Amino acid sequence: MIALIQRVAQARVLVDARVVGAIGPGLLALVCAERGDGEAQADALLSKVLGYRVFADEAGRMNRSVRDVSGGLLLVPQFTLAADTNTGTRASFTPAAPPDEGRRLFEHFVAQARGQHAPVETGEFGAHMQVQSTNDGPVTFWLRVAPKA
Repeated sequence: MIALIQRVAQARVLVDARVVGAIGPGLLALVCAERGDGEAQADALLSKVLGYRVFADEAGRMNRSVRDVSGGLLLVPQFTLAADTNTGTRASFTPAAPPDEGRRLFEHFVAQARGQHAPVETGEFGAHMQVQSTNDGPVTFWLRVAPKA
């Protein structure tokens, strides 16, 4: 599974001009399931997202996680993170999990996140979304837990 995380001052997701998820300071995480992923990969990725140290400590160093600062977590499904862009000028989405499996794993990821952290907000799987955010830093990291072989 893949997560592109951004430290944000604020972020929100709109579907049909309606806000479906919003946070103040915290992490915006674009999340994607790949073929071969399962709950083990989702759980390992969530552990990384919640524990990744991207927030400043008293010395100004990135030594605190979203858990440590009680920040918001906005999870947005984005299958395009698994795109194969190695050839041509159009991406192949073969590496992404099929839609039903992607939805199942995203929902598992969200449920586990809500059991371990608050607040957790989400985008809407399969919807055309508008994501608005104020990246703080900017600080952006690409995290990946490889699919099972």
